[in-house]
Amino acid sequence: MNIFVQAVIQCVFAYLGTVAFAFIINVPRRALNLGGWAGAIGWMVYWVLFKVGWSIVLANLLGAFAIGVCALVFARWRKMPVIVFTIPALVPLVPGGTAYEAVRMFVLGQTDAGIGYLARVITVAGSIAVGFMLAQLVGDLTRHFPYRARPGSTRH
Repeated sequence: MNIFVQAVIQCVFAYLGTVAFAFIINVPRRALNLGGWAGAIGWMVYWVLFKVGWSIVLANLLGAFAIGVCALVFARWRKMPVIVFTIPALVPLVPGGTAYEAVRMFVLGQTDAGIGYLARVITVAGSIAVGFMLAQLVGDLTRHFPYRARPGSTRH
């Protein structure tokens, strides 16, 4: 399959998955579209980086960072809380399949494989948390950036 077609399919399903989850958790209607775009952008950052050979941890970190930045921009634009956009947008990045495999391996008695999957879940979840933290740091730095008066302005 053509890489462009794959990218379009990935983007569409990331958007739909994000909007569906946002609808389920009762996100306000006026935030559904932008929340979907935040999820799609974060997923596309992850997918492209992973596709070109970056590690899954770094790809998730930058995907979560992209979601965090998008959520900050959208929240300021719509004058809504950031969490309205971040929680649904996070859904495509959550390592649910890997967590399922970890539990499955433990249930089947394959402890070594289960620990390997569990370590991957923990590192991916940690990278997502660090990505959000970095995005929040960028948001805090831009919000508290000192005001510079224009030349000739009387406002100080």
